[in-house]
Amino acid sequence: MIDIKKAIVTLAGKDVDFIIVGGVALGLHSAAYITYDIDVCFSRTRENVQKIVDALREFSPRLRGFPENLPFSWEVATLSQATLFTLDTTIGDFDLLGEIGGIGSYPDVLAVSEKWYIYGYDVNVLSIEGLIKAKERARREKDEPGLKILYALREANLDDE
Repeated sequence: MIDIKKAIVTLAGKDVDFIIVGGVALGLHSAAYITYDIDVCFSRTRENVQKIVDALREFSPRLRGFPENLPFSWEVATLSQATLFTLDTTIGDFDLLGEIGGIGSYPDVLAVSEKWYIYGYDVNVLSIEGLIKAKERARREKDEPGLKILYALREANLDDE
């Protein structure tokens, strides 16, 4: 189980450019969805990647599912080589995404996000519409319950207008 507060406060406190996506974003919108990891879309600028490396270093990030004896170097060069990192950390599972299927890279995801005030920080959270696009594009069976919640939330929001 991820320590969501510690993850968000750590990134926001280090001024990392990130957007909460996935199950935590869905949970924030609905309060009825439980997740065991945190997924964030991040800006892939060198400066921001350095901030991420510095921020998460204390949580001993390692590639999830890889053997313990496999060398892994947590540094800017590593994070600059790919757009998806699924990590085991001392605070729980942490997924870093440079792109979101159905939406695009960080600037595109930011355009369909909302500012939320969380744990004392202004934090970007993927909107309901953005979550729907991403989950529809992924077409994973595990996303079906979340999509049902998102469709209901969208409908409720339309009724409020």
